[in-house]
Amino acid sequence: MDEIRFTAIGIVRSPFKEAAGTPIQPRAARGVEGSVEIFPEYEEGLRDLDGFSHIVLLCYMHLARPFALRVQPYMDTTTRGLFATRSPSRPNPIGLSIVRLVRMEGTTLHVKDVDFVDGTPLLDIKPYVPRFDDGEDVQVGWLATRIRRLEETRDDGRFAQGTGKEGG
Repeated sequence: MDEIRFTAIGIVRSPFKEAAGTPIQPRAARGVEGSVEIFPEYEEGLRDLDGFSHIVLLCYMHLARPFALRVQPYMDTTTRGLFATRSPSRPNPIGLSIVRLVRMEGTTLHVKDVDFVDGTPLLDIKPYVPRFDDGEDVQVGWLATRIRRLEETRDDGRFAQGTGKEGG
């Protein structure tokens, strides 16, 4: 297969300066304010986005450690298949977050519920549309018995490069 290349369209700004301590899901980042700085050449693409309350951010997880196909997830003590987890350490370390769009000022999007490390490269933005995105009869596999209080879920350092800890 040919190599696939992506170009960052902006940068996510958040109060989190390193992976350790960063919320690992948007739900754990409730109320956390941040911004998304869109590069000027993509400004025209922001047209009409201001009518949406939530947006999906797709980002390059630039601090993720190399991936393994079997990992111990953050919320478990059992080794699982990588694709049954939400670990940022993946063959293509792409992160996805649904955040609240508070307001737009030129090429800056002010958001809440941001769970990315400051400086994370933004690959794409999509509007969140519940009627399109919410599944019916959703099952969460092994997580059904493991989901803890998400408000307290923070990276314990295992997701960043060079920690020596297994990703999850």
